[in-house]
Amino acid sequence: MVEVRHQYATVRGHRVFYREAGPREAPTLLLLHGFPTSSRMFRHLIPALADRFHVIAPDHIGFGSSDAPPVDAFTYTFDALTDVTEALLAQLDVTHYAVYVQDYGAPIGWRLALRNPGAVTAVITQNGNAYEDGFVPDFWKPVWAYGENPGPRTEPAARAALSLDAIRWQYLHGVDRPELVDPDTWAADHREVNRPGMDLVHLALFRDYAGNRPLYPQVHAYFRDRHVPLLAVWGANDEIFGPDGARAFARDLPDAEIHLVHGGGHFLLESHLDTVAGYVRGFLTAAESSA
Repeated sequence: MVEVRHQYATVRGHRVFYREAGPREAPTLLLLHGFPTSSRMFRHLIPALADRFHVIAPDHIGFGSSDAPPVDAFTYTFDALTDVTEALLAQLDVTHYAVYVQDYGAPIGWRLALRNPGAVTAVITQNGNAYEDGFVPDFWKPVWAYGENPGPRTEPAARAALSLDAIRWQYLHGVDRPELVDPDTWAADHREVNRPGMDLVHLALFRDYAGNRPLYPQVHAYFRDRHVPLLAVWGANDEIFGPDGARAFARDLPDAEIHLVHGGGHFLLESHLDTVAGYVRGFLTAAESSA
């Protein structure tokens, strides 16, 4: 049985929770979770990879078991979340790593790569966008509206994303076998995002999300300049980041490995764990041997 270590580090004055498994001398894989979950989304993937890799999965500030300071004590932006992740890696003496991004994890991963391109050995994106192509308009329209004009007219639609129904939908939409998805997932996420004061935290990040889009040309240039090995493994039925978001990586990385997993949605690991783990193991092994 693979041991998963549940650990804390004090980073920039905040307590950061992270899951760690595998031998520390092995190649490191950094797992960056999305909204509205935490490193809990990787609870099954970590032991599936830790026999071969040193796996680290932190909870972003404001998520899971990491500190969740109020909005007047921490600036909730994707730059700030990246600052903490970067500092955690330095504290753990991780200088080179592959990164696996999903949803919110993607803009954090792209910032890490832009700040220190030589540190990232490979990229795995699982329903994590870097192109305009992937945004499904019906989902994103209220997010863009709230970011452009935050106020009483646009806020209710943004707040709706914190409801139990909305979080359940994120897990179940597009999944051909919904009975495989553990209902504890959306129950735990709903409980955590609705802790006192957390609505303001998530609204702040909703407002900041549009600021990720202007970074995309820099990310594309990074892909072209560095030729970083990239695997896009995507729930083909995702109605948040659609499959065009996966296909788009081939524009700047013609050798990108792209897999659309039919019957899978936004949280692909809940329903297609073995498929994803197989692709990731094969991809990372090939990337390591060609480095």
